[in-house]
Amino acid sequence: MTVDVYAAVYTPVIVAAVVGVLFIASTLFVANLLAPRIRGRTKEAIYECGMQPIGQGWSQMNLRYYLYAFVFLIFEIEAIFLFPWAVVFRRLGPFAFWEMMLFLAMLLFGLAYAWRKGVLQWE
Repeated sequence: MTVDVYAAVYTPVIVAAVVGVLFIASTLFVANLLAPRIRGRTKEAIYECGMQPIGQGWSQMNLRYYLYAFVFLIFEIEAIFLFPWAVVFRRLGPFAFWEMMLFLAMLLFGLAYAWRKGVLQWE
């Protein structure tokens, strides 16, 4: 392909990207110009269900919640790969079967590791 063909093919993409960036930048600029600048103690207070905040605003979250999220994601990814594989299972042959068994074995190893480390114990 020549340079002219590439220019003809990619010009609309580049123009759309430039227009999109300009639109977003102009919207943010106009919003910044029109935004009210009134500051005060009441305006800067944290609002949660009409209750006055007590204590400091920063709190440390337990790592266990992230570990639950990772275990959940592992099994979600398993489901995403397992269902399409099961639909076309007969056409794939024995290599795909053993490949999926290896994938499931790795996931079960991860589950066993998490179980042994006590990640699945809710306290």
